Amino acid sequence: MTDTQRASIILGITGGVAAYKAAELARLWIKAGYSVQAVMTEAATHFIGTATLQALTGKPVLTDLWGSSGSGMDHIHASRQADLIVVAPASADFMAKLVQGRADDLLSTLCLARDCPLLLAPAMNREMWSNPATQRNVAQLVEDGIGMIGPDSGEQACGETGVGRMSEPQAIFEAVESLLHQGPLSGKKVLITAGPTYEPIDPVRGITNLSSGKMGYALAAAAREAGAKVVLVSGPTALATPAGVERLNVTTADEMFEAVMSAVTDADVFFAVAAVADYRPAEIGAQKMKKSEQPLTLNLLPNKDILASVAAMPKAPFCVGFAAETEKLLEYAEAKRKKKKLPMLVANLAQNTLGADQAELIVLDDDGQHPLPAADKLSQARRIISHLSKLLS
Repeated sequence: MTDTQRASIILGITGGVAAYKAAELARLWIKAGYSVQAVMTEAATHFIGTATLQALTGKPVLTDLWGSSGSGMDHIHASRQADLIVVAPASADFMAKLVQGRADDLLSTLCLARDCPLLLAPAMNREMWSNPATQRNVAQLVEDGIGMIGPDSGEQACGETGVGRMSEPQAIFEAVESLLHQGPLSGKKVLITAGPTYEPIDPVRGITNLSSGKMGYALAAAAREAGAKVVLVSGPTALATPAGVERLNVTTADEMFEAVMSAVTDADVFFAVAAVADYRPAEIGAQKMKKSEQPLTLNLLPNKDILASVAAMPKAPFCVGFAAETEKLLEYAEAKRKKKKLPMLVANLAQNTLGADQAELIVLDDDGQHPLPAADKLSQARRIISHLSKLLS
């Protein structure tokens, strides 16, 4: 899609306080030249009026399964004219409907009858989001090829704080822009490592770290949005695979090294985001080691340096390193960049970033330092991809 005047978006709105954000999202799309058709569930009309969306989009809002024509075919006609369907906010109930294949209102029927991509921007209470049933539904939707934008972490309408806030309209707008247009990484293969590694000591104990994998997964999503073919080599995490991303699961640093070296041969860009263990036990106990009152000494061997190995290849991809430090951030990060001869490196303070939903970053390259003020990790990932694209061009 290159002509925004002809791009058509269906904006689905389900019941929730975040429905008010849909008005701003519609405004952004209309301002950018998109054609927007709003479709609201009955519950959504209790939070925002149809008149607001009609005034913004210039089209009557669809709410009735049978439609104004009386033909009962609005779900077919509307979906065939759309380049994309975005449901924002998407409630827990609506996502459950999609998983079950239920079609008892216009919006759910339209989503099932579509022949275009579908993106969901979830919004709900933090406990509803973390409920195992919701997480199972999210995993199934992603597996079915449905894209997810958010949710974000922050204050919620109920007064609680946590993950479940609908992503801001600007973030959704930027994600859709990347999806509908040929992205800056179109035609390129991007290889990314993410998460921690785990080095076993015996069958029940091991050496690992506090990396959640969130930054690497956010970069995978952002690179995919930018049009790249993305391969994600992931250590142990509980994160859902971003839509359209190929994921290779590994556990140890050696396994990650082998997976990277197998996948890197035709890669254009390599992001070394994973927190790879620097050392591994020289010997792994066959049985659980019994507790003793005596001191225990572990002999550790250095693991292979994955980033250095890739960067030293004769036809190396464009390598981007990550440096998580606890002190002297700029000094240590720049030393790492120069030692490994990297064109770009992203630095952060580990104590402020590991496991967190937000990050404050600094990008280092041959032109100097480029601070990225604190933001959620997906927003930061999009900024990193934007910076990378400029360097590649």
